[in-house]
Amino acid sequence: MLIKRAIAEGIGTFFLVFIGTGAILFSDAMVFRYPTDIGIGLAFGVAVMLVILAIGKYSGAHINPAVTLGFWYDKQISTSHVLPYIIAQCAGATAASFTLALLDRDHPNFGGTTSNLDAWQIFAIEFFITAVLMFVILRVSKLRGILIPAVTVGGIVALHASAIGPFTGASMNPARSLGPALASGQLDQLGIYICATVLGSLSAAVFYRQLFKPQSDSTTENLTP
Repeated sequence: MLIKRAIAEGIGTFFLVFIGTGAILFSDAMVFRYPTDIGIGLAFGVAVMLVILAIGKYSGAHINPAVTLGFWYDKQISTSHVLPYIIAQCAGATAASFTLALLDRDHPNFGGTTSNLDAWQIFAIEFFITAVLMFVILRVSKLRGILIPAVTVGGIVALHASAIGPFTGASMNPARSLGPALASGQLDQLGIYICATVLGSLSAAVFYRQLFKPQSDSTTENLTP
């Protein structure tokens, strides 16, 4: 069962990165350019929403190593699930980026998360938006049903990607940054994005548990997004 759930996470992450960063490649290839930040944000948001609807009740649809770690800290996923999930997510994102590289060999970074800002600025922005995302996910994961969580999380991703994308790429997801970085060979800023998103997610999980004081610390497998 764990292997099947990990495979679902890999497929879901592939879909997210392929659609989201594919939208970036499509935008850059357009002859008549116009503002596309909102369109790219919607591509990421809709991809997240659809993946949650598709596999949320099966694997949890984390599709993000930082989210998996946040759920682990909140005791919604067992420790034995963490590494298989993260490996599958990173593999799915990497496969998506190399697939896009085959389709558009001339793109400079295949939709990667790079920025001209200072390192501390990138870290601060990614830390904050990932923390907001993780806090929202933890809140809506308690709701019954799958539609409201899917729309809410997809909406947050779309909003962040549209507003913050032009500045840092709005990663919020180590796997989403890893795939394009490996495909393009641009690894200089990868460590910043990984550290910022992981620490942002864990900080949100710590704050969430302190704020809402869970009555039980028993570990359960998360089956909601």
